[in-house]
Amino acid sequence: MPSDTRTPDLRRRRFRQIPIRMLVPNVITLLAICAGLTAIRLSIEGRNELALAAIVFAAVLDGIDGRVARMIKGQSRFGAELDSLADFVNFGVAPALILYFWQLHDLKNVGWIAAMIFAISGGLRLARFNATMDDPNKPAFAGNYFTGVPAPLGALCVLLPMYLVFIGAPQLPAPITAVFTLSIAFLMVSRLPVFSGKMIGGRIAPDMVLPVVVLVVLFIAVLISYPWHLLTGGSLIYLLSLPLGWASYRAHERRAREEAAAASEPSYSSPGTADFNVVADPVENDRPPRLN
Repeated sequence: MPSDTRTPDLRRRRFRQIPIRMLVPNVITLLAICAGLTAIRLSIEGRNELALAAIVFAAVLDGIDGRVARMIKGQSRFGAELDSLADFVNFGVAPALILYFWQLHDLKNVGWIAAMIFAISGGLRLARFNATMDDPNKPAFAGNYFTGVPAPLGALCVLLPMYLVFIGAPQLPAPITAVFTLSIAFLMVSRLPVFSGKMIGGRIAPDMVLPVVVLVVLFIAVLISYPWHLLTGGSLIYLLSLPLGWASYRAHERRAREEAAAASEPSYSSPGTADFNVVADPVENDRPPRLN
């Protein structure tokens, strides 16, 4: 066989070294996956409060991994794909199984179908988000809105029947829980525009630094002291605010159409002397033509 002089080079080829800053967001994402899988185990063992705490912890990690990646410039295609996988496990599969082990199993096959539809809806929601992320035809204002309820918020909202039980409210019947689960699944795969939170600027005024810090500390203290009350109120407020996002998006869309229509209309200038260029008759030359 003819020898290939490039073979030693191919054998000695090594992958490019990866900076540590590229690994930090991926480690956070892996921790979120561990939290979601642990939530499933805790639910099987009947420790539902700890299972919900693990889901909340996974949601917190999901909220900070992307920001950490942008802060340290550690974004990568691998990290984006891993984040999508984590969201499907943590906010699609884990909440569906928690609800099934908690109450939906009373409905037998119907409860299992409701849980599966929610998990599948979470996967479809994430796939659509990845497919339309770089849509060039998307208007500028659409970047401030999500299409459908995001998977993390859908997971936190679908667990609302469990929050109600933990704060002392009577447990809802299993059919109502199944209908509520299917409703949240529908909101996740719907075309409903919802606020994305990107309209909140990344910078704050200097005189607002201390109030913001106090509010963050207060939020963490309330979350630790009254987690189920806070999650119940937050879920209800978010669900009730969905029509506001739809109305705001329609207002932006209507304004964009009006601006496009105004820009496409031809401009007519008012009639005046400038529009009518009167050319004077040339002055007759009384002199005889020059002789050759």
